[in-house]
Amino acid sequence: MTTPIADALSFFQLSCGRWRSQRSSHHLLHRRAEAGGSLIVVEELELGDARLRAIAELHGQDPAGLVGGCRVRWSGSMAWDKAGEAHEGESLFGLIPTDERGRAGLLLRDRGYAETAPVAGHFAMDARDHLLLTTDYETMSSLERFSFAGPDVRLRTSTVEGLSNTASFCVETRCHADDDAAAPAEAGGANAAEAGGGAEPALSLLGW
Repeated sequence: MTTPIADALSFFQLSCGRWRSQRSSHHLLHRRAEAGGSLIVVEELELGDARLRAIAELHGQDPAGLVGGCRVRWSGSMAWDKAGEAHEGESLFGLIPTDERGRAGLLLRDRGYAETAPVAGHFAMDARDHLLLTTDYETMSSLERFSFAGPDVRLRTSTVEGLSNTASFCVETRCHADDDAAAPAEAGGANAAEAGGGAEPALSLLGW
């Protein structure tokens, strides 16, 4: 993406919308790869939203430091899922910059990526305007890198180290209003198989 991205909040704002995600996850312990797809919905939370204040207070942070946040919903399944097993849910997060440019700081989540308990991670943007998220949990740590290949294509890589060691690569494409996939993308109530294109197995986890 050639257009400069000023700060992390701008990066998240560019990520708002409905996305179809195709993902490959490599389970290092099992030496096997797992593929699939999911639908992700990202909505911006306005600065005065009570949910943002609640997230800051949950983590013992001053709500005055918040610059914004997002609500992320997802719906999908993974190739190794057992019958009837699916991945659906949502997460809220808020941003508290720790530098004047807003390119580094704290990312407060009401639930984590590798574990579901509330967690605080760190965000930073590099010289190429890629967004890096690092999160330490009790039993593992994760590193995620996001970048835009264009306004409607987002790339994501992630690694999880600890009790579960995985590496994943994701290509996410924006669903427009005239796309067939846009309507079922209301995650949490979507039929993942239908939304993912029928026979194609769906794969999820958080969009962040």
